[in-house]
Amino acid sequence: MHKILVAMCVCLGMMAGNVAAANDLGHDTSDPLFLQQQDEIFTQSAITYWDHILRVGQSVSYGMNNRFALGANVHYQHDFNGDEDGFSAIDVGGVYRVANASDNNANIISDVLVGFKFGGSSDVRTPDYADSTYYVGLRFGRQWAGMTLAATVKSTWVFDDERGVAFLDFSPEAYFRTAPDWRVGTGLTIRKATHKDPIYHTDYDQEWLHLKLVRQYGRTQYIGHVDYEFESDDAQVGARINILF
Repeated sequence: MHKILVAMCVCLGMMAGNVAAANDLGHDTSDPLFLQQQDEIFTQSAITYWDHILRVGQSVSYGMNNRFALGANVHYQHDFNGDEDGFSAIDVGGVYRVANASDNNANIISDVLVGFKFGGSSDVRTPDYADSTYYVGLRFGRQWAGMTLAATVKSTWVFDDERGVAFLDFSPEAYFRTAPDWRVGTGLTIRKATHKDPIYHTDYDQEWLHLKLVRQYGRTQYIGHVDYEFESDDAQVGARINILF
């Protein structure tokens, strides 16, 4: 944990002096507090690689009104060194905006996250691919013209006869609009689980450090990211394309 906090402070110190004015926040889809408006469609295409595993994913969400968005996502992974190939559970969930910045004196934005996953490959037995998964969370933070500070607390329950588990994720994030069309983000994901994998005895507890670089073109964003996990010394690289219709 100490190593994570030190790394986070270094990243914040390097970027704090570069904050610049932002374009319209409503088009900044990588902002950790982003929520599309009514009738807007938000799509995200993603690819990551780590530890001989390639994963691609697609998500789509729709703004039901100016406070609620409903979406779904699915991933497919290919294991180059094994046979854990297949589709993830389909994630169907929603985001409800409890408070906008204008609703309180502190200018705090807060959202409730809720959803469930179903299906999933029987050959890929990880929490993301489990048959039945339910989650609920709270996302909150504050936006300025040049930066956003936010955090998410999310509780997940995996219902599986062999690998059932519950875990809690805490994810703080700092996001900087360093130039009119460039953004830089850094954050942590700290996961605490009720127990280890009962079959392989691997630990579900994780501590991730995330770094991302974003380039904006109108309502489209191109994102590159690097993520490092301290418990296992694992790392992944990836890219995403965000499009707001």
